Amino acid sequence: MTPGPGKTATPTRPGTRSESLLAWFRTNRRPLPWRVRPDPYRIWVAEVLLQQTRVAQAVPYYERFVARFPDLRALAGAPRSEVLRAWQGAGYYDRARRLHEAARCVARDRGGRIPGTVEELEQLPGVGRYIARAVASLAYGVPAVALEANGLRVAARWTREEADPRTARARARLEAALARELPPSSPGPFNEAIMELGETICLPEAPRCPACPVSFGCRAYRELDDPASVPRRPAGRHRPHLRAAVVALTERGRWLVQRRPPGGLLGDLWEFPGGRIEPGEAPAHAARRELREETGGTVRRLAPAGVVRHGYSHFTVELHVFRGISGSRRPVTGRTRRWATPDELRRLPLPRATEKIVDRLNAPDRPSPGSGSRRGRTTVSRRPASRRRPGRALRRGTAPSGGRSRARR
Repeated sequence: MTPGPGKTATPTRPGTRSESLLAWFRTNRRPLPWRVRPDPYRIWVAEVLLQQTRVAQAVPYYERFVARFPDLRALAGAPRSEVLRAWQGAGYYDRARRLHEAARCVARDRGGRIPGTVEELEQLPGVGRYIARAVASLAYGVPAVALEANGLRVAARWTREEADPRTARARARLEAALARELPPSSPGPFNEAIMELGETICLPEAPRCPACPVSFGCRAYRELDDPASVPRRPAGRHRPHLRAAVVALTERGRWLVQRRPPGGLLGDLWEFPGGRIEPGEAPAHAARRELREETGGTVRRLAPAGVVRHGYSHFTVELHVFRGISGSRRPVTGRTRRWATPDELRRLPLPRATEKIVDRLNAPDRPSPGSGSRRGRTTVSRRPASRRRPGRALRRGTAPSGGRSRARR
């Protein structure tokens, strides 16, 4: 096989790709906290957290979570509100809810022992194909390929896969290619090495091919001028920009907060009342309207408290925050809506956008954290191209939290 134009042939290294990869991994593996004590529970928690979070962001959340719930029984016995509070800031809260539900199933039905086969793991709530194979291979040595974004990219470059790796056929080809490389005696280290290579060397935009331990077996490196052109990446999608109004209603030093319905967007998290600003509507009018529609209450002395901006995987949002004092009609309270002191509010599980609002209320003259522009954000409000209205997610105040799907290691 001839190398690509302008390249020199890489000398063939002794051993197979898997042997070279594992030798590199033994020397270069990062001392990540879930590798210090690699028991099945901690591997499982790490893999769930890393499913949509990069390593650098995941480490502090992982350490906080396992400090609060050091083993499966501690997690299974905790109230859901405490689990969500410990997960706060990591985003994609459905991951925490399903992890909690699965831990309860294991504690109740399996004597607290996490199953060791792919088939049994996939029967647990929220455990899909990747998580099952990752836990089975890393914790129990099951010879299974755990394929996520980094593995897809590495395999696509090794084989010079021309199709979009997210399609079922291309994914099956790439999984088969890695399965042929998988050493039966070291499936866990092999899967981790693939992830490590994709996170540190085989980067999406500017792969560090000269430093790659397996470049000798990579078709993209040997045959293409730009190995980063593989895998094929779809054109970026426009993220609509939404506007909403939020009311921080006070009464006797307490804030009015409400809990979102379970199972939906940001289920069981607490937030201030509010919702979408309709086209042509003034933010203050939307604030009064949303408060009345959601809580039955009215507000007096409504005063602007600034604007908080937040970005999500599919849209961005601009939250117009207002302070207000409860009016003649008091809001209806109950199990899902209540008055909370500042100390009580700090103990409740909150969406990241609501945390920003609290920061803004506590320091009204300082821009809220994360309120500036970021790459990929839109700067003007547009109606989304599809019929789906992302603004419906704002009906209960702030918007869903999270990052890109499977940002990973």
